[in-house]
Amino acid sequence: MALLITDQCINCDVCEPECPNEAIYMGTEIYEIEPGKCTECVGHFDTPQCVEVCPVECILVNPEWQESKDDLVAKYRQLTGKFDAAIAASADGADLAVGAQAKANSASPA
Repeated sequence: MALLITDQCINCDVCEPECPNEAIYMGTEIYEIEPGKCTECVGHFDTPQCVEVCPVECILVNPEWQESKDDLVAKYRQLTGKFDAAIAASADGADLAVGAQAKANSASPA
């Protein structure tokens, strides 16, 4: 799944340089994520770096862009031209989006 920056974004500029795929860009009002480039940092890091650095926790899973971990690995390979056997071996159906969603859910009022 690709990630999505909500309208809670404060334009603090910390997420954009953290994205290894350059998927984050300044939109008309807030930062946005290009879903075709977002791999949730698969192949680069264990967790999505934009989610890690966002001070207002406004980066969530994009419900309109459903991808499996295998899809994210394939996208990583396409974007980077790299084949990492360790990344391929870990593509066992585990969903990386769970971590981003869990963090987002913990920030939501009950």
